[in-house]
Amino acid sequence: MAAEQAEEILLILDDKLAKTVSVLKEEYSSVRAGRANPHILDKVNVDYYGVATPVPQTASVSVQEGRCLVIAPWDVSILKAIEKAIQLSNIGITPTNDGKVIRLVFPDLTEERRRELSKQIKKTGEDAKVAARNNRRDAMDGLKKLKTDKVLSEDEAAGFEKDVEKAVADAVAQIDTLVAAKEKEIMTV
Repeated sequence: MAAEQAEEILLILDDKLAKTVSVLKEEYSSVRAGRANPHILDKVNVDYYGVATPVPQTASVSVQEGRCLVIAPWDVSILKAIEKAIQLSNIGITPTNDGKVIRLVFPDLTEERRRELSKQIKKTGEDAKVAARNNRRDAMDGLKKLKTDKVLSEDEAAGFEKDVEKAVADAVAQIDTLVAAKEKEIMTV
């Protein structure tokens, strides 16, 4: 019974760490790196028959020539609504509408903008590490409570604490890898 409670704490920790890494990947997928990335539109919602709907669910989004996104709505009547939603979304790109499709041309990133994005990526990575460490603290508190309630022995608690440390270290290593990869992508001209 005691081991089951500690195992449950570890499972919750693993789940929270996986979510932290997943959220970081999702945030990095929407960072503009000078190349056309369809994921930049995932959080842009358009009013589609009274329902706020993400643009990729209302139109076909394709990459053209590496630097241009072409958005072809399935219902041409919402073309203006998509254009307006993109303008209001603050993604930093002005859409061009030719009556049938919307084009988003991604400009080259300046060196200054690359450095800015790099700082932003590092900060987001640090925030993810803080979240992982907070999850470690919560798990350790749970194990300490089991130890003080005499549910776990000192040796059992020490073993579970090592498992917690290893899980957090693995998550931090994953975060570092993601940060390095995204930073390299942005700094590559």
